[in-house]
Amino acid sequence: MMFSWIFIFWLLQTHVLVCTFDDSQCSWKTKLSRYSDGNVVISAFVPLSIYYILNKNIKFHVKDKYFEQFNLNNYQCSLAFIFATEEINRNPHLLPNTSLGFELYDIQRSEWDFLREAFLWLTGMGTNIPNYTCRRENKVVALLTGASWVTSARIGRLLNLYKYPQLSFGHFDSILSDRGQFSYLYQTAAKDSSLSLGIISLLLHFSWTWVGLVLIDNLKGIKILSKMRGEMYRKRVCVAFVEMVPENLFYFDSSSQKTLKVIMESSANVVIIYDDRESLHCIMLVRLRFEKIWKVWVMNSKFDVNIIYEPFIFDSFHGSLLFTHHHDEISDFRKFIQAYTPSKYPDDQYIDIFWKILFNCSFFLPDCKVSVNCLPNASLEMFPSHMWEMHMTEASYNIYNSVYAVAHSLHEMTLKQLQTQPHRNGERTIHPWELHPFLKKIHFKNGAGHHVALDSQMKLDEEYDILNFWNFPNGLRQNMKVGTFSFKAPHGHQLFLSDHMIQWSTGFTELPRSMCSESCVPGFRKSSQEVEPTCCYDCAPCPENEISNETDMDNCVKCPESHYANAQQNHCLEKAVTFLSYEDPLGKALSCVSLGCSLLTVGVLGVFVKHYNTPIVKANNRSLTCILLITLTFCFLCPLLFIGHPNTAICVLQQSIFAVLFTVALSTVLAKTLTVVLAFKATVPGRMVRWLMISRAPNFIIPICTIIQLGLCGIWLSISPPFVDSDAYTEHGHVIILCNKGSELAFHCVLGYLCSLALGSYTMAYFSMNLPDTFNEAKFLTFSMLMFFSVWVTFLPVYHSTKGKVMLAMEVFAILASNAGLLGCIFAPKCYIILLRPERNSLHCMKSKAHSRREF
Repeated sequence: MMFSWIFIFWLLQTHVLVCTFDDSQCSWKTKLSRYSDGNVVISAFVPLSIYYILNKNIKFHVKDKYFEQFNLNNYQCSLAFIFATEEINRNPHLLPNTSLGFELYDIQRSEWDFLREAFLWLTGMGTNIPNYTCRRENKVVALLTGASWVTSARIGRLLNLYKYPQLSFGHFDSILSDRGQFSYLYQTAAKDSSLSLGIISLLLHFSWTWVGLVLIDNLKGIKILSKMRGEMYRKRVCVAFVEMVPENLFYFDSSSQKTLKVIMESSANVVIIYDDRESLHCIMLVRLRFEKIWKVWVMNSKFDVNIIYEPFIFDSFHGSLLFTHHHDEISDFRKFIQAYTPSKYPDDQYIDIFWKILFNCSFFLPDCKVSVNCLPNASLEMFPSHMWEMHMTEASYNIYNSVYAVAHSLHEMTLKQLQTQPHRNGERTIHPWELHPFLKKIHFKNGAGHHVALDSQMKLDEEYDILNFWNFPNGLRQNMKVGTFSFKAPHGHQLFLSDHMIQWSTGFTELPRSMCSESCVPGFRKSSQEVEPTCCYDCAPCPENEISNETDMDNCVKCPESHYANAQQNHCLEKAVTFLSYEDPLGKALSCVSLGCSLLTVGVLGVFVKHYNTPIVKANNRSLTCILLITLTFCFLCPLLFIGHPNTAICVLQQSIFAVLFTVALSTVLAKTLTVVLAFKATVPGRMVRWLMISRAPNFIIPICTIIQLGLCGIWLSISPPFVDSDAYTEHGHVIILCNKGSELAFHCVLGYLCSLALGSYTMAYFSMNLPDTFNEAKFLTFSMLMFFSVWVTFLPVYHSTKGKVMLAMEVFAILASNAGLLGCIFAPKCYIILLRPERNSLHCMKSKAHSRREF
């Protein structure tokens, strides 16, 4: 059986033109046409052969040096033509009392010779005599042509001269709809205006954004290229290359080699072949037999797999995806094919050869007898399934509709003649040009229930079947339906695919990828290259706190303020709310220092209260000393307002209380320095100085300075008070809750006022620090103010250069340091004498020390 199949392929490769016998009665010769008589006749040009050569320099044994290939798909078209004619003749409601005949011509030449064949058909003889026919009676009313538009166009220009109705059963072409050039040509095929959208929808479904285009170099190819490029641009699909193949391609020349080289070298794994002729498929398939190119081929039509004459070597087109117009089955066509035998159709020479090869049976023996090997139930259905299709192909469906279109037009014309001339007897000769008004308006429903119209304006986009070409098992080829595309379906549901059914090319172990650049994974964005198309790009990481959570994103998305980007920058995580809390190590340390210093200040106050009547305490203004110590105690507690979860009340209090308490402390220091200066000035005669000392005027400095600070704080709180704020940027992954000071100007005015008090105290203390007295504390006040300036001068630049909890900690540290400076510089020496050198804290020691100084 395998040898029979190989012989069939050899037969399909070399055209069957060798069947000739010597017996005069039963001999038959090759005929180029078949004829069936009728009242009216429809002719059809159906080329059963494909012609091509691999190279101009290669010569084959076939005549005219063409490599001739039998086409089973077109052979089925001829059977569909006969089937439609017989079905109409059996229909009592269509063309009653009228028999429909046919003329079927096998054009055994290349398409360049079709015009000559048309002349022969018009004249009816072997000599071309324009405007003359040798037929006794011409019953032909229409001619069916195909399968390429070039064939129909060349014949159509000739038939225009004779006003012959011509129906093209090939692919729909807008050029053939030009009534200026082809006034009497009609197309049966459905429009394919939505085919480009279907192909691009398929590309998007599989994320194929880098594809190659192979088109025919003619007006139709240019229109398809323009439309497809525009649609691809809108859908962001890029064209890796465009190859325009010559229209008259039927051999593998230098331009074809260039096309094949471009395909092989391109990084695109998907190639779209948009062609309405068999020659391009034929040439490419034959050449790809030698060049194994693992690509995904997307085609707009089926190709005849039988042109490869080595049945078990065919992998290059395995996994191809094919778009064909969807049509329901004509129910009786399969029965017709099953009953199509040499005994029933003896004028078909090809069917007899198939019988002889498959069943070793012949109906044309020299002695006019039928071979005894002929099986009674033998049929074309036994033909190998990967070579012969029992269901009607797209071209067969179109030629079937073409025959019915002519029949319905004849029927309408006959009815109109009966209405206008009801009493006319005898048959009337039908002139072909009389059919045109009816063909233009014909609209009927065929045997499958589909509406058929020849007017291009009435044609609608049909649904497409998506076929997957399988060479599996190896050598058993078939087209498997894996999906559909319907332009009329709702958006988003136009394409339906069964991905699990698709077999990919042999070179792919998984879903093929076809992109100019590798996909940018989540966390990266596309960065376009200046010299390359938009589909070619680099992948750049997302900026800080921005993410991309999909593949091939153009731009990264910024996370909300309450979220932050994870390490991979592909997801936003919610930030943790944080603040300077007591549980925080820093907050815990500052709290301990604050409480410790406050307790220490209370201890110092206790020491001074205990030794309240001692000389050293009396000498330094006991009341001001107690006020300063009490104020410092509360100043040390101010940092506790900065620790913990802030609220509006705390935000207002922490700044204003700190400002007022520190103002009291600094004004107390100012009063102490002024008291020292006045104490020494009181020894000099002067009524004003004495009055100031007696009236204790320096003590009024404290309330006056405090009232001024209260006024500044009041203005601050009324204009732009502090409020609760959040900082989502300083600390990664955290939202810091803190107090915003409101008006920065007001804050710096308050701080500036404190500095002015400190500057006044420093000035007064500096000029009195060298005055002669045993317990003169001016020098200690001077050092405390120097420390105060050092702390706050250092604090300001650091404060403005930090954010978040560090900034808050810096402010707390400045408060503690300045408080500690006052406590340490002013009270540490006194506590040293009181506690460790009590002998020096006496009036005798003070007088003796003063006397020794005078003697010195």
